[in-house]
Amino acid sequence: MTIQDMPATVHVSNEGLARVNGRKPVDMERSAGRLLRSSTEKFYDAEIDIDWEAPWEVDKHYLPEHRVSLYGTKIWKKLTDEQRVELGRHEIVSILSFGIYAENLLSSALLRMSLKGPLTDQRALYALTEVGDESRHSTMFARIINKTGLEPYKLPKGSLGFAKILHFVPLGPSVSGATLLIEEILDRAQREAMNDPMMQPQLRQSMKIHVLEEARHITFARLEMVEGMQKRGRVSRAWHRGVLALVANLAYPMLINPRVYQAVGVGRLRGVIAQQTSPNYRTNLQFMSEPMIRFFHEAGMIEGKFTKMMWRATRSLPDDLR
Repeated sequence: MTIQDMPATVHVSNEGLARVNGRKPVDMERSAGRLLRSSTEKFYDAEIDIDWEAPWEVDKHYLPEHRVSLYGTKIWKKLTDEQRVELGRHEIVSILSFGIYAENLLSSALLRMSLKGPLTDQRALYALTEVGDESRHSTMFARIINKTGLEPYKLPKGSLGFAKILHFVPLGPSVSGATLLIEEILDRAQREAMNDPMMQPQLRQSMKIHVLEEARHITFARLEMVEGMQKRGRVSRAWHRGVLALVANLAYPMLINPRVYQAVGVGRLRGVIAQQTSPNYRTNLQFMSEPMIRFFHEAGMIEGKFTKMMWRATRSLPDDLR
């Protein structure tokens, strides 16, 4: 089985449905213990396992062409091959920059989790282990950005301040869902890209590392979400559903910073309009989000007219769930 074929989680989906329906609880201690063992058995060291000294290959891409935001638009047709590769280079830096911000916010939630209950149980130990994983991933992303020779793309003014509000959101299904929102959309895109022979080798290897270790993180977050939804009452579940839907509407547009378009001579506003009105935008979001969205639906996180309306606004819902 290749990493691309490897499921992000193992039988979590069925457990999730069982938990929400009030049947046998998920044993988080046992699950966290299993993930801890996996963390010691299956890991990479990006400092060693990526050839940082090798130059970029001139005939390779930084993103699969059909995942570049302007693909299929009138602007795309006017770009030269060199400009298309250059746009992909800037977009991968934007995505990795966003990933560093997101993983730092996730780590803060994991640290809160490790302090919330017993300090030495399996759940707390796994949360600390995941903080270590995320720190290494952020370091890896930063090294790749540095290797491109580009400056990282910082979040728009005010966005980081708003994101810090998540520090004060009570731990629960919405925080687990926000974790999955970041990890699963990147996971699906990376599984595709890392097996693309036209991708830069260092990027393919970094994606392989990230996919392998994120599989554990996704499993943990899914189990946390399901347990949290089963423990809460109707009003609390509705609140968490609303918070997650709001986070989704804010997070998706942040993946690609509008300033990337200036690298190929396209104005920010013109680029954003072309991206947002392109049928490929919805196709890409649905591709990256489908496994996660179906799990959210199964776990009871996409219910009610208001929540569904907010998720439809993201344009990530599979057609049969709209």
